Amino acid sequence: MRAVDDGRYGSMVPVPSVAGWWAGRSDPQRIALYTRSSYYAALAVTPLVALLVVVSSASHPPFAAALFLLGSVAVTVTALLLARAGLTAPGPDKRLPTRLLVGAAAAALATVGTGVAAVPDGGDAGSLLPWVLGLAPTMVLIACSTVWPTRTLTVGGVGIGVLEGVGLLSAGRTAAEALVLGVLFGLTSTATALSFRFSVWVLDVVTQLERARDVQARLAVAEERLRFARDLHDVMGRNLSTIAVKGQLAAELVRRGRAEAADEVTDISRIADESLREMRGVVGGYRSASLPGELAGARSVLRAAGVSCTVSGDEEAALLPAAVQAALGWAVREAVTNVLRHSQAITCTIGLTSTDGETELRVVNDGATEPADRRWGNGLTGVAERLDAAGGRLMVARVDGRFELTATLPVVVPA
Repeated sequence: MRAVDDGRYGSMVPVPSVAGWWAGRSDPQRIALYTRSSYYAALAVTPLVALLVVVSSASHPPFAAALFLLGSVAVTVTALLLARAGLTAPGPDKRLPTRLLVGAAAAALATVGTGVAAVPDGGDAGSLLPWVLGLAPTMVLIACSTVWPTRTLTVGGVGIGVLEGVGLLSAGRTAAEALVLGVLFGLTSTATALSFRFSVWVLDVVTQLERARDVQARLAVAEERLRFARDLHDVMGRNLSTIAVKGQLAAELVRRGRAEAADEVTDISRIADESLREMRGVVGGYRSASLPGELAGARSVLRAAGVSCTVSGDEEAALLPAAVQAALGWAVREAVTNVLRHSQAITCTIGLTSTDGETELRVVNDGATEPADRRWGNGLTGVAERLDAAGGRLMVARVDGRFELTATLPVVVPA
């Protein structure tokens, strides 16, 4: 069965919106998108700033101004390519392409030279000269912050400050003014590059945490498989060894023509029947969805995967009829599987309550990443069919980043 419609048009599939598209992304994907957008937007404004500088200068050689604008476009293109290469570089030892780095540096220096020619020092245009000297190198430094460490970025910022000071001295500015502006632009470019570098560091940390979380979930599943293998070995190992020994003994007695061989073969058949019953018990215990066992297993598996899990009402679980326990146990198992595979949950709450002749199981986690209009998978559909056969219902909802699964069955809890 499907979720209950809330209104007249509840059965209609909504058109995906920007909010739904954003909500459907995981935290690392959101941070990666934000980081890339920040870099690309900052670097793309270089030609616009260059155009404002040229327009603000009343007297500028047209040819030099055109070269300055073309140079700013070249700086933007190379800086965008540098940033993209740094953001998509695999592995911990990231490196920027040498040719691209040299090309970006050459374009920045050429843009600085044409800018000085396009904006002669003097009058109102003199205040634009520091921006002409520092704009292109700062943009290249920002692009390099995707890979370069703090120390290298600081050295680059110092280099921009030195370039600023030397350029102003060559233009006839006083030593004090050149020193002040050089230090100011050096600090500004360094701080800007480091702020972008911090965004990349946050992205790397979140990505590593996401990988660690995935490993924890896989380890939790592997631990459960090992537990099942251990139980199966403990139950079947002794019986199979006994069957092997008795089989060898029976074969030897048959070769000697002894009548005791029939007794040994009878024992082998009896042990085989017992082994089959014990194996069915182990597999049945593993496959059956006993509600108390599923609640205990959910707490253990989620905590092993790094998810804080709180279970309430587990005392009532043992009082429920076997059929109700089985149906709700499957709901718990499916909900925990979804938390491990399809969420970024930090906390998960499982509550079992019985009121007014109904038992309600509610599982809530705070890491919903799927869009609200996503259709149910096979797991939820199977749980809904089990509940429907028992006269119950299954409802799911995604509210404010939380995923809520509610399973309800009609039942009277024995006194």
